[in-house]
Amino acid sequence: MVDEDYTSSKEIVEKIIDQYDGMIVRSRFPIDRSFLEKAKQLKFIGRVGAGLENIDEEYAAERGIILFNSPEGNRDSVGEHAVGMLLMLMHHLRRADQEVRQGIWRREENRGDELMGKTVGIIGYGNMGNAFARRLQGFGVEVICYDILPNKGNEFATQVSLEEFFERAEIVSLHTPQTPETTQMINAEFIQRFKHPFYLVNTARGKSVVTKDVVEAMKSGKIRGVALDVLEFEKSSFERLIASELPEEFQYLIEADNAVLAPHIAGWTHQSKIKLAEFIRDKIIAWKEN
Repeated sequence: MVDEDYTSSKEIVEKIIDQYDGMIVRSRFPIDRSFLEKAKQLKFIGRVGAGLENIDEEYAAERGIILFNSPEGNRDSVGEHAVGMLLMLMHHLRRADQEVRQGIWRREENRGDELMGKTVGIIGYGNMGNAFARRLQGFGVEVICYDILPNKGNEFATQVSLEEFFERAEIVSLHTPQTPETTQMINAEFIQRFKHPFYLVNTARGKSVVTKDVVEAMKSGKIRGVALDVLEFEKSSFERLIASELPEEFQYLIEADNAVLAPHIAGWTHQSKIKLAEFIRDKIIAWKEN
C-alpha cells in the first residue's frame, strides 16, 4: 500500500503513521522524537533532497530507522545555479536589467568584474561543492576547497587548510549541511579572517550566515557582494520567509546593488524533481534487496 498526502497537518499524520513501514518526506514539518515515537512500524525515511536537519537522526538511529537522502538528484541544478548567481552578481546583471527596462542606459557604471584569474574557495566539498567546482572549469579560475573531512579534493578543487583558505579565497561559496558547527558560521569573526575582500555565494542553508554581520561587511567593503539563494529568515520548511522576523538588514539586502537574492530554488528544476525521486527510489530498492 502506498498513500500520498501533501496537505494534512503533522497532528493528523501522527494519528496514522503507525500503519506505515516507510515514509518519503520533503521539509513540510519536523520528523522529531514525538513523531517517531508514534511511528511504531517505521523502518525507513526517504528525504527527497539533501539536508536531514528536520529529522531527529539520533533517535531514528536508536530505533533502527534507516534514513535516505538524495543530494545526487539536485547537485547539477545547484552547481549551475551557483555559477549563474555569481556571474549575475559580478557583472551587475540584476541592476543593468532593471535599468534598461526603465530606459536607463549606463555602461561605465555597470562595468563588470571577471572571474578569470580569481581564486574560488568552496566550503563543504560534497555533492554540491563538487558540482559547483566542476562547472567552474573553463573560467580560468583556481579552485580551492575546505572540508572537515580529509582527502576530499580532486581534479576540480585542491583541498587546503582553513588558514590557507582565509589567505587565498576571493570568492567564497557555501555548500555545507545545517549542523551545530555550520549554524551562524559566517559571522563577523569569520569574515574578518579573510585577507582579500570577497564575494559570498550561499546556496546551502540560510542559518549558516549571520546576515547582520554580512551586511556590515558589505558596508565596509570586506564583502564585495552577495548571491544568496537561501536566507537566515526562512521557515525551517523553506516554504516562506518569516515575515514578522525580517530585520533592517534584510531591507538593506533588498535595496543593495551588490546583492542577488533568490527564494531557495538552486536545486529546484524540472529535471531535479525527477532525479531526486529516482535516487531515493533506487536507494530504497537496493536496501530492500540486501
